Amino acid sequence: MPQPSLADLTAFAAVARHRSFRQAADALGLSRSALSHTVIALERSLGVRLLHRTTRSVSPTEAGERLLQRLTPLFQDLDEALDEARGADGAVGGALRINCGEAAAEQLLRTAVPVFLNRFPAVELDLTTDGRLVDIVAAGFDAGVRLREAVPQDMIAVPFGGAVRFVAVAAPAYLDRFGAPATPDDLRQHRCIRQRLPSGKLYRWEFERHGQEIAVDVPGALMLDHSRLMALAAADGLGIAFVPDTIVRGEVAAGRLVIVLNEWSPKLPGVCLYYPGHRHVPAALRAFVDVLKEVDGATRPASRAEGG
Repeated sequence: MPQPSLADLTAFAAVARHRSFRQAADALGLSRSALSHTVIALERSLGVRLLHRTTRSVSPTEAGERLLQRLTPLFQDLDEALDEARGADGAVGGALRINCGEAAAEQLLRTAVPVFLNRFPAVELDLTTDGRLVDIVAAGFDAGVRLREAVPQDMIAVPFGGAVRFVAVAAPAYLDRFGAPATPDDLRQHRCIRQRLPSGKLYRWEFERHGQEIAVDVPGALMLDHSRLMALAAADGLGIAFVPDTIVRGEVAAGRLVIVLNEWSPKLPGVCLYYPGHRHVPAALRAFVDVLKEVDGATRPASRAEGG
């Protein structure tokens, strides 16, 4: 019986990592049907079931988990060998997948991305905006972007963009009608534009002044899951939104939005690009880190996150 091909093993590993035929098919550029047939053929060839399948989930069996653990370092060694071969002439190419939130993606698109794509046109850069705190290794990403305090301790972290502030904003017309809150507790009497997290929970607005911390479960009839949409809704007078200040600087400068409770909105540690320190770092990712530090004006080397 012929041995499974590299394509067969790659297909299985993708499904096992993503825990989804749809996501794995998208990542591999295959149809779900073709991917499913490939995995079924692999299982028949090996004579063992590799994946548990239900209508809602996919997960490796015990045998599948063992195979995935053995394949992962082999794929990493193969990636490293191919990366070295591609870079033999000094060129940087291949695909680079980065998971980040929408605000971070906008920041990268305004700063590092144009420089990077101009300098390394052979690289395919895939920025995936996802509010969830995903396991970038399991999900097949080369790197991710999170607030510094949320970066796992075993990752290399490259800070960029400086400190971040979350600010409460409202349209002048809204404030003329309902007045401005003087304290975070006053928000309980206002129409707030609430944020639904990827987990399904509603975000509690967090404030701090002179060491006093307050978290408010704000009221409001409108719930959104993107900061940019929240800012637009606030600018249309639908209520008060709580968003990163980078999202609303233009609207505030133009007078379409006004920051309230400004003294309750301290600066927080900014975001970091992060990636595994124990794995081979692809040439495309090394190049992106260099561009990011160059554009950001950073002089310090990448350092290990300290978990907060």
